[in-house]
Amino acid sequence: MRIAPGWRKPVAGVAIIVAAALTASCSGEPATTTGLRASGQTSAPATPAGPTIKISPEEGSAKVAPDKRVVVAASGGPLDEVVVESEGTRLEGAFNAERTKWVSKTPLKPSTRYTVQAKAGASTQAATFTTRKPDRELRVVDVTPAVKGEKVGVGAPIIVRFNTAVTDKKSIERALQVEAEKPVEGAWRWIDDTTVIYRTAKFWPAHQKVRFTAAITGVRGGKGLYGVADTTKTITIGARQIATLDVREKVMYVRHDGKLVKTMKVSAGMGTTREYTTTSGVHLTMEAVNPVWMESPGRKKGDPGYYRVLINHAVRISNSGEYVHAKDNVWAQGRRNVSHGCINARPDQAKWFYENNQRGDVVIIKGTDRKLEWNNGWGFWQMPFKEWKKGSALH
Repeated sequence: MRIAPGWRKPVAGVAIIVAAALTASCSGEPATTTGLRASGQTSAPATPAGPTIKISPEEGSAKVAPDKRVVVAASGGPLDEVVVESEGTRLEGAFNAERTKWVSKTPLKPSTRYTVQAKAGASTQAATFTTRKPDRELRVVDVTPAVKGEKVGVGAPIIVRFNTAVTDKKSIERALQVEAEKPVEGAWRWIDDTTVIYRTAKFWPAHQKVRFTAAITGVRGGKGLYGVADTTKTITIGARQIATLDVREKVMYVRHDGKLVKTMKVSAGMGTTREYTTTSGVHLTMEAVNPVWMESPGRKKGDPGYYRVLINHAVRISNSGEYVHAKDNVWAQGRRNVSHGCINARPDQAKWFYENNQRGDVVIIKGTDRKLEWNNGWGFWQMPFKEWKKGSALH
């Protein structure tokens, strides 16, 4: 009887599969987890690299100049975030239009450690650096008039004095800011290496606040000289109080916000010498003193023309000894000019003028041949504004 060998077919099939597996394993091509190469299967793509970030000053930099800018740049993509800090305070900065560069906007603090954190896509970068200690420190030591709670007149200047000479005046002047609620044009003028004065082109609008800031921290004032502290003052402009006097008429009129509030008969300088001649021009009230000793300049006791008297309710209007003050020579007031150059007024009216004075109030005097010098006291309005601006380091 003939028996069909059907069992041989499965054996042959197994042999073919084994042969295929052996061929695949020897071919050098990648295999699947089952040992077979799957049709159409590819390897996973590599993760692309993030943008490259560069920070300046570099990590670990020391003695960085305070006026150096911090720059963070990215290539291969935009910056997402840049944070520069010192002592918990962020440094201001700005991105360019493409956000591929960030540059700090303000100077750095001297003798300070900074940290920089930057992020761009999948990339991050950090750095720390330290600024140098100045060879010399620059500070504001006085701002006049800026007494807390004081109201000043519409002619008031802003006088800023530094502790040491400034040679890089442009850099320092750029750091001085004046912000008024009712803005008017103004300009700085350097009168020496330590003092700079701000004056407006026209009188301040009355009844407002003016904020002065000297943002000089890290600003270069000269070789090895850097600002180490900012200064901010709020100046309150009071009423528009203006006194006018023609010494030939011997009457002074005081107007408060445009309204005539006081008419004062006075006696001005006798005019026999230049010293005894009241100066003509735009004066500002500088201080009010009660009482004050007044003594003849350049003379000693026993000399001809020597005097030393105690005067009440005196308001200074120049540095050459001129005041509006009380005097009991009422017989001369409104009739004759008999003073040594001051404006004599009836005691009760001089007291009123003293009590209502604001530093920086305007006193306009005319009628004499002696002109007030622009640098005599606060005679700054004697200089045309066009000329005043020439004293600025930036004009």
